[in-house]
Formats: sequence, structure tokens, C-alpha cells
Amino acid sequence: MANIVAIVGRPNVGKSTLFNRLTESRKAIVDDFSGVTRDRHYETAEWVGKKFTVVDTGGFVHGSDDIFEKAIRDQVLIAIEEASVIIFMVDVLTGITDLDMEIADLLRRTSKPVYVVANKVDHAKLHYDSSEFYAFGLGEVYNVSSVTGSGTGELLDTVVSHFPEPIEDEEEDPLPKITIVGRPNVGKSSMTNALLGEERNIVTDIAGTTRDTIKIHYNKFGHEFILIDTAGLRRKKKVSEDIEFYSVMRTIRALEDSDVVILMLDAQEGVEAQDINIFHLAEKNRKGVMIVVNKWDLIEKDHKTMKAFEAQIRERIAPFTDVPIIFTSVVEKQRIFKVVETAMEVYRNKTKKIPTSKLNEVMLDIIENYPPPALKGKYIKIKYATQLPGKTPMFAFFCNLPQYIKDPYKRFIENKLRENFGFTGVPIQIYFRQK
Repeated sequence: MANIVAIVGRPNVGKSTLFNRLTESRKAIVDDFSGVTRDRHYETAEWVGKKFTVVDTGGFVHGSDDIFEKAIRDQVLIAIEEASVIIFMVDVLTGITDLDMEIADLLRRTSKPVYVVANKVDHAKLHYDSSEFYAFGLGEVYNVSSVTGSGTGELLDTVVSHFPEPIEDEEEDPLPKITIVGRPNVGKSSMTNALLGEERNIVTDIAGTTRDTIKIHYNKFGHEFILIDTAGLRRKKKVSEDIEFYSVMRTIRALEDSDVVILMLDAQEGVEAQDINIFHLAEKNRKGVMIVVNKWDLIEKDHKTMKAFEAQIRERIAPFTDVPIIFTSVVEKQRIFKVVETAMEVYRNKTKKIPTSKLNEVMLDIIENYPPPALKGKYIKIKYATQLPGKTPMFAFFCNLPQYIKDPYKRFIENKLRENFGFTGVPIQIYFRQK
């Protein structure tokens, strides 16, 4: 099950700054004005060997105060439903507001772990000021400064204590797990139904599925895999709004359990920020990825339209662009089974093992002709390469001065691995080690 940490709170308390701090990124835009975060941001993070996904629940710009507060309330309800741990963020400089009290009232009703985090505690005097937040009745208050990082280590120690220890080489289902993800109304349900058809004997429910996510045994036309269906995003009783955010939380959970992610786009709407977020989340979790552009029949096109659309997608998903892109119409049954064939090809690429002798024969010859550039008069000699054991392609190159190899040369090596061994749709990890 996915480890999801949701940061909730009223606007302008520093949620996005904390998000950037925990994920070691600059993904969320930070400003002194409230409501800057319109999209939801989600990024992988790691602490003491435990990986988890952080979700920044963001504020809203438009609407009256009533709508504003209702939107925040809806997001808190969704976080309560879907997150593993909830961080409730408040501003020590402002103190307790009515909106803080309303959020606290919602959080007191959940059995999920909730941690009150007093932000902007930048000096010792403010440690005493934060004691008023004990009035929420939610337990200990953690004092942090999102800007400097002060106090975040202690907070993370507590948060990850709720996550299981990572298990290496756990027993896996022998069948590939393929998940269809995407924003609401892009055609996920239609794609699932089109793939399953009317022959119900090929579908069996597998016990032990998580929440609303349904795993379906697909065995048809020579392909057998577990199809993870996230299309049926039914609304929880308490969650009547903000289905977009709800789908994000559901998608993160499904993605964690996948081998290959099929990211569906709507041809009429094009590529949106949430699509790119999901793509990069799949990449960082080292999942196989392919992109399906649905509703292609509704687009007015000529012989250049498809290439232009594909170029736009690859520009948005850069630098990881070696990804299959298929244009479909589920309604017209256009290229439906090409999606299955491509997903299985991506899975084979993900699990591919290159013999050490073949790897060295090809790559050492390339490296000899295009060696790493010398640095500070030091010449780097790469003598040996091997594929490391793991669920995704990982390669180690042994050399005399690994610390001098820079990112451009790593990208060059990755491109040559893809060019010679075919890893389309799969993130590759490359390590340079001391010989």
C-alpha cells in the first residue's frame, strides 16, 4: 500500500515551502500571497530508507470567503480518506484562526495519525508561542521552520514511524501489473471495458484488493496480466466536491502497485500539469510508462497533426522522452489492442537482463571511442560494466575516478544503452563506481 503524507491547512501558512523541503525540490511555487498553489503537487520523498509520497493540498484564488473555506474543507476530508499520515500546518506568527479550529475539528474525528506542525518558528521565543496550538486537542505540536529546515528531521522521524520497513525481494505476483491512470473523463472506464469485452469468463476478481481499486485478471489474445482498474472513482459519502483531487490520491495508491503505468490523455484537452505530475511520479518510482492519447477521432487533423501533438508531449515530459505514445479512439475501437501489446513490450523492457559479456562488448567499445572528458588533468578510464540485480534496469560502470563523471556523460551512456538494448518506456539507473 502506498505511503501518502498529505499537508493540509489554511492558505499562506507555508505548506508549499514545507513540501519543497521534504521532497528536496522546488516544484511548488512559493509566494507571500495566499492561494498561490492552484494545482496539487505530489512528489516522492525518502527518510531513513523509507519512501513515501508527499501531497501539497494547495489553496484557491477565486471565489468568496465561503467558497474558499468550503474548498479547503473538502480537501481536508479527502486527505483524511486517502492519506496514510496527515500534517496539519499552522502559522505561529498568526496564531489560531477560526479556519484552523474548523480544520482541527475535522481532524479530531479521524483515526489516521495527525501531526500539528507550527511553522515559521525561526527563533527560541516563538517556541513558547506555539504552545497555544495544544488547544486543538491533537497531541504534540512540532515546531519547524520550512525555510531553514529547522525541526523537520524530528517531524520526519515521527511520520515515517507509521510506515513499514522496506522489504527486499518480497514474493511478487508472477503476472505483470498494468494500471490505467489519468484525469477524470479521459476514457479510462471505456478503455477498460473495451479491453475486457463481453467474455466475462476471462475476468476474475482477486481478493485482497485495496479500497476501491479493482484488480482484474486479463487473459486474452495471448496476453496475460493483472489490470488495475482505477476508472471507477466513486465519490465518498462525505466527499461531494473536488473529484480531481480525489482522483490524484487514488492514482498515487494504484501507481505504487504497478509494473507499467498507462497514462491516458484527452486529445481535446491536451497535456495538463496534472498529467506531467503523474508521469514524473511514475518515472521516479521507476515504473514502466506509456502514454495513450484518447478521443483522437474528435480531432480535426492532417498528416502533420499527430507528429506535432507527439512532439508537444515529448517536450513536456523531457528529459525522459523514450516513451511510447499511442493515439486511440476507444469509441471507434481504434488501436485498442496496440495499447496492450505496447504495455507488455514495456514490461519486457523493464524486466530485461543484459548478459555481462554482451554489455561490455557493446558499451566498452562506445566508451573507448567517446571517453569521459578529462577533468583537472585527470583521465577517467571505465574498465567494466554490469547490470545490477533489481526490479528495474540498473547498471554499474567501474572506473578509476567515478567522482569526476558529470551528468551530461551519464545521459550519453543512458542514451547508448537505450539505443543498443531497447529500454523504451523504462527509467534506467546508472551508477559509476570505484574499480
